[in-house]
Amino acid sequence: MKTGYLIDMDGVIYRENHLIPGAVEFVQALSDTGTPFLFLTNNSAPTPEDLAVRLKHLGIHGLSARHFYTSALNTADFLSETDPSCTVFVIGEGGILTALHERKIANYAIRPGYVVVGEGATTMEKLTKAHECLERGARLLATNPDNWCPVSSEQTRPGAGATAAFLEASTGRRAYFLGKPNGYMFHRARRKLAELALIALEEVIMIGDTMETDIRGAFEAGMQSYLVLSGSTQLESIGDYVYQPTRVLQSIADLTEEVKTGKISDRLDSPVFTGSQAGKLGHRHQTDIFTFHKPRPRPAMTK
Repeated sequence: MKTGYLIDMDGVIYRENHLIPGAVEFVQALSDTGTPFLFLTNNSAPTPEDLAVRLKHLGIHGLSARHFYTSALNTADFLSETDPSCTVFVIGEGGILTALHERKIANYAIRPGYVVVGEGATTMEKLTKAHECLERGARLLATNPDNWCPVSSEQTRPGAGATAAFLEASTGRRAYFLGKPNGYMFHRARRKLAELALIALEEVIMIGDTMETDIRGAFEAGMQSYLVLSGSTQLESIGDYVYQPTRVLQSIADLTEEVKTGKISDRLDSPVFTGSQAGKLGHRHQTDIFTFHKPRPRPAMTK
């Protein structure tokens, strides 16, 4: 059975400016075995070329732009497919600007068809201009729904979802959110992965660290999903969600031998549920009473 992987980056491959242990070996195993893979990210600021360079500097070599699919590319694909002659006013940085330019979608600040919101620094002047465009009839489109994004273990930054929420509040217009968990992101990523594979894939698996985006999106797209605990999700919080991952792993390193041998284990063989963790299985049902008493210090990452 030919299997391909869609792989989130932050929290799965690296944290801050450090690779997660085992990431190099996992990517090398994918390459050595000819296993198709595509890195998937909601961050619309970098271009695929930027991401390939970043991973090279961190220690993962042999990657090119074709191995990456961002929410910026997803937004450009969406507009070029649904409204190819449209114009846009963009709040965002290099990745989204480059993706739209490559699809020949013009940036037009007078009376655009869309206001496109991505990651990056903004100003009240830009927000005011976007507000005016929306009042004149432009539609509001965001590259992803992330209200905040991790910068370090102790720091976050506002995401595209927060900027879009500002404009929703000021204009009364509703944004349409692309990127994960939108099914269009997974549809286009799966198509791109099939193009890389050159053959039909019998199975596509999403590997991620975030329940709201990676796991939910995969579930709604009909894909298997592997949740790794090396990022933003704690084991005890998984039961909060109606949808569940196919498997839960400590990190990406748990899959390296599996990729090398081609032997797929079932969910209960997941390394996270062996040894000292095994006793936690009994607390993972969705009606666990303890889940209702957890503090909620901030809004969810996505709507």
